[in-house]
Amino acid sequence: MTYFGKTQNKPHVVCVPFPAQGHINPMLKLAKLLHFKGGFHVTFVNTEYNHKRLLKSRGPNSLNGLSSFRFETIPDGLSESDAEATQDVPSLCDSTRKTCLPHFKKLISKLNNCIDIPPVTGIVSDGIMSFALEAAEEVNVPVVLFWTNSACGFMCYLQFRQLIEKGLTPLKDSSYVTNGYLETTIDWVPGIKEIRLKDFPSFIRTTDPNDVMIDFVLWECERALKASAIILNTFDALEQDVLQAFSSINNLPPVYSIGPLNFLFKEVTDKELNSIGSNLWKEERECLKWLEGKEPNTVVYVNFGSIAVMTNDQLIEFAWGLANSKKTFLWVIRSDLITGENAVLPLEFLEETKNRGLLSSWCPQEEVLDHSAIGFF
Repeated sequence: MTYFGKTQNKPHVVCVPFPAQGHINPMLKLAKLLHFKGGFHVTFVNTEYNHKRLLKSRGPNSLNGLSSFRFETIPDGLSESDAEATQDVPSLCDSTRKTCLPHFKKLISKLNNCIDIPPVTGIVSDGIMSFALEAAEEVNVPVVLFWTNSACGFMCYLQFRQLIEKGLTPLKDSSYVTNGYLETTIDWVPGIKEIRLKDFPSFIRTTDPNDVMIDFVLWECERALKASAIILNTFDALEQDVLQAFSSINNLPPVYSIGPLNFLFKEVTDKELNSIGSNLWKEERECLKWLEGKEPNTVVYVNFGSIAVMTNDQLIEFAWGLANSKKTFLWVIRSDLITGENAVLPLEFLEETKNRGLLSSWCPQEEVLDHSAIGFF
């Protein structure tokens, strides 16, 4: 990392993920790599809400960290909640953009006035937590924006302004979601020969000209131009054309591929550092023992991630599809998967699959995916 200033002390990087599981995980891996391989002092910044969830899921001392790898918090601006769930994403995006900056500035000032740690010399901020740019400017340190999606995904976000200007979004009415309109092919995205509208990030599927998420993406993409560099969790052989195409975009800072982080992270051998986890739900590790008794490549793993929600009718429909596959399966059904209610599966489904299925509320996903029993069908 040549973008961080040098001091006589150890360089100090502040890492700020967007407060959702799929953003926290890669940022924590990157922070650990910077600490282990780069010799950085690390301050990892969670929101107060997620900090409480982590302590609840992993234990009251789980984030004590190391003397040179510490955790701090800032409020997210939303009303307090004890729910075991990812907050509403549009509300979270809007709130972090509008309310986090003064709290983050205060934190940077506090860190710079601590006598037992080196001053902050750089910030790695999630690409959609760009309030860090103003805070960094005040103390004259560089900011690298970490967009956790693919290079293709980031490139598509950068096209949202043109999609609007060309009248391709917002949609004229809700029928455009199902009438074939989303099959429209776009051939002007740099580095991508052809892409359908349905393959763009789903925020474009709105009929609201004042849609919060469209406005948020436009805001964050424009602010990305102010960063010292942009990094992506991908690698050249996978997305070479798109990565090369970023250089054709005016005023965009250098874009670097730094992934795949899950493989690079295997080089981190510090047990104390590795013990610091990031799962916001309590892991049910019993599933690993259950997998031990299964033949290689025989188990279907089902997990809808940390944000997706569905109705109970959709859950039941999917359940019977899984049952009718006749495959052995491990299915993660988190507590907030069903909108506004608890997940209720039919007794007939449970009886049908009792000898070949396991249900879990959350699991150590990377360990599960590394297990020989998990197959790709």
